[in-house]
Amino acid sequence: MKKMNCFFCQKNIQGADYKDIKTLKRFISGLGKIRPRKRTGTCSSHQRKLAKAIKRARQLGLVPNVQK
Repeated sequence: MKKMNCFFCQKNIQGADYKDIKTLKRFISGLGKIRPRKRTGTCSSHQRKLAKAIKRARQLGLVPNVQK
């Protein structure tokens, strides 16, 4: 199995921004769940920042909680 590199480390991005919906949708499954680290290949620090950004975007209604 090929080792995946962190998307944020490769692009030299400090953390996920809750206003950047295009990037956040990359890490959300079809049902609206946050994809795990094993699937996305993000490092642990960026995964925590990503999860927080997705949750903030959900609170503001930028990203839906559940897909229908």
